[in-house]
Amino acid sequence: MVYVKNVHNNATKLTFKLVSTSLKLQLKKKEIMKILKILTAIVFAAQINTAISANEIKMGKADWDTGYFQAEIYKKALEKMGYKVTGPTVMKPQVFYVAAASGDMDLWVNGWFGNHDTYVSEAKGKVKPVGYVAKSGGLQGYLIDKKTADKFGIKSIMDIKKHSKEFDANGDGKADMVACHPGWGCEKIISKHFEELGLGDFINPIKADYGAAMADIISRYKNGKSILFYTWTPNWTVGTLKLGKDIVWIEAPYSATKIVSVPNATKAKLNMGFGVNDIRPAANVDFLKANPKVEKFLKKASIPLEDIATQNLKMNKGEKSDKAIKKHAEEWIKANQSTFDSWIK
Repeated sequence: MVYVKNVHNNATKLTFKLVSTSLKLQLKKKEIMKILKILTAIVFAAQINTAISANEIKMGKADWDTGYFQAEIYKKALEKMGYKVTGPTVMKPQVFYVAAASGDMDLWVNGWFGNHDTYVSEAKGKVKPVGYVAKSGGLQGYLIDKKTADKFGIKSIMDIKKHSKEFDANGDGKADMVACHPGWGCEKIISKHFEELGLGDFINPIKADYGAAMADIISRYKNGKSILFYTWTPNWTVGTLKLGKDIVWIEAPYSATKIVSVPNATKAKLNMGFGVNDIRPAANVDFLKANPKVEKFLKKASIPLEDIATQNLKMNKGEKSDKAIKKHAEEWIKANQSTFDSWIK
């Protein structure tokens, strides 16, 4: 009886194990099917998102307002082509190129080459310039008021050393010069000038907000004070202070740049210390490969320098809100409709 009982118990245990195993397998199958359904849904959603994002463009724009007009015109062209454009988001150059290299941004149209050559090199083939907003459009350098230049015979930034007190606004004995925002390409070049030419011995570079610093410079000039500043063209600064009349370019004998002919300068030929830059779009390389229509458009589009300068002057006169800049872009497109349409065919 004991033997029979044991056999019965063992049989019961075995049956229980078999049932339990069967239930576990069924549960596992259900769990597996559930997981597969979830994965299928995720893949399907990803495919939908990819299809949607393929028609989206993440656009940046520079943190200097003289580039906003161009960005708005290009944005409207891309939207006309059927793209949904996010932004353009205001960014410092080094931030844009890092973001573009990682795919977090797709493009912007505010590249200054060669100032930005280093940024593209650091992107290691993931970002490239394409097309030209304004070829050879970026002239840059140092200027002083013409009255002081004529009075003391100042031709070069090196001559400031003898007359630094004329440009000293805070009483520290050094000439105060409006320079560049930290993070701008020109900041690196100005730093090289200070290192090679020893400018730090007699010049104090002001790296505050450029617009605010230039407003102070203009105020100083109107009050009869001597002024020294860095600028670029196209820019409203040379619309407010007239080249050749109020201000003149001065030389910066930097070894990496060449002597060129420049109007409204203290010399007929001089070394500006900066190379002439091309204003160009720059974009993520993979994005361009996936969107050949965009690359074709970027290669065709451009905006005349005089039109950019005219718009920049409007901003300096107070028309600088987002709404105003969009209006300027719309007015330019309407006035140049056939050109605009030819870009996006």
